[in-house]
Amino acid sequence: MIEIPNEVREQMLAEAQREYPNEACGLLAGRVVVEDGRTDARADRFFAMRNADASPASYRLDPREQLDVFTRIDEEGLELVAIYHSHTHSEAYPSETDRSLAFYPEAHYVLVSLEDHDVPVVRAFTIRDGVIDEQEVRAG
Repeated sequence: MIEIPNEVREQMLAEAQREYPNEACGLLAGRVVVEDGRTDARADRFFAMRNADASPASYRLDPREQLDVFTRIDEEGLELVAIYHSHTHSEAYPSETDRSLAFYPEAHYVLVSLEDHDVPVVRAFTIRDGVIDEQEVRAG
C-alpha cells in the first residue's frame, strides 16, 4: 500500500501534463514500513526530475540530479518511497523496459497514464526480481 496525499498527487499529475508529449519522471519521499514482506509507504514529498531520455516512450532519471535528490531526501530525514513516471499513450502498468530497469526492489513504482488526458490514472506497483505486484494507492 502507498498513501499519496492529494497535494503530492496533484503535483505528479501537473508534471505529467507539463512534460507531455514526453514521459515525466521523479521521486517520491516519505516514510516506509516493511512488515511480514509487505511494504507500506506514505509519500510526503514529490521531486520532479528531468527525463534524460526526453522521450514519449521511455524515461531515465538524470544521474547527477538523482544524486542531488537522494542527498536532499537524506538531509530531510526521509526515505525513498517511490519512483514515478508517466505513460503518455498507454495504461499505467509497468512496461517490459520498466520491469527490466527496476533497480530498487524496496521502492514502489508509481505510474500516471495520460492515455485519456481528461481522466489521468495513477497506479502503484512493486517490482521484485522481475515480478510485478500491484499495490493499493490511498489518498491522504
